[in-house]
Amino acid sequence: MSRWAALPAELDPRVRQLVVRLRRLKDHSGLSLRQLAARTGYSEKSWERYLGGRSLAPAEAVEALARATGENPSRLLALHEVAAEAWATRRAESPPEATKPTGTPAPETAATTTTTATATTTSTSTSTEPRSPGRSLRVALAAGAVALVLAVATAVLLVVRLGGDTAQRPAASLAATAASAATPPTASAARPERPYTCRVERIDGRWFAGLSRTEGAILANGHAGPEVAEAQCLLRRAGVSPGGIDGIFGPLTERAVRRVQQRSGLVEDGIIGPHTWKALRR
Repeated sequence: MSRWAALPAELDPRVRQLVVRLRRLKDHSGLSLRQLAARTGYSEKSWERYLGGRSLAPAEAVEALARATGENPSRLLALHEVAAEAWATRRAESPPEATKPTGTPAPETAATTTTTATATTTSTSTSTEPRSPGRSLRVALAAGAVALVLAVATAVLLVVRLGGDTAQRPAASLAATAASAATPPTASAARPERPYTCRVERIDGRWFAGLSRTEGAILANGHAGPEVAEAQCLLRRAGVSPGGIDGIFGPLTERAVRRVQQRSGLVEDGIIGPHTWKALRR
């Protein structure tokens, strides 16, 4: 059994599900990377990238691996189709650094540059002239005034970027928005817990909890929302405790998903996909 390195944390759960499945097929076949390369026509380096989650294996490579390991390629190709869509979406949302504009500095950068220039000018003038108590006080007051102006400008800039309609807001609203922007959000504010109520009923031979009717959403550790709460209700109905019904996919929910997958003969990856939804709803 190969000892695989951990997959990248930022890898989409749909891509992660495909890579985990490919790894297990390779392990169960007993083939080395060299033997796998000889049977599929793809190099060892390519398979290292595919099985390491650094690049997405093409559909032809997935099909070749399935045939080399005696697996029906239809399910793998279905997983690949979902993973390819997720991979393309992630690349579209995160363009390479080389494509980002670099000519004009951002407003924050300009403000930082101004602060640095002001500090440099002040340091130069005070180092080349004799110091006196009165002059030091004037320099300190001037530096404080510059810092205050920059702080106000930064607060207004944050309000503009967050609201987009500051010209129509009253001054009190602007001050409140700037104050809230300057205060770092806590963990509970970033991910507020919302209590959900399970209303489990059987409709047309399938179980529903009244929170979501999805049968194909991909959910994994870190996701949140009514779909997660729906899965938690169904896990509890199946006799496996996911913790609280809070709509947050955490370690307890993942552990419960793995138990249901084990009982249903599915891949135990802790990720809810179409097959796990089917097992939960039947």
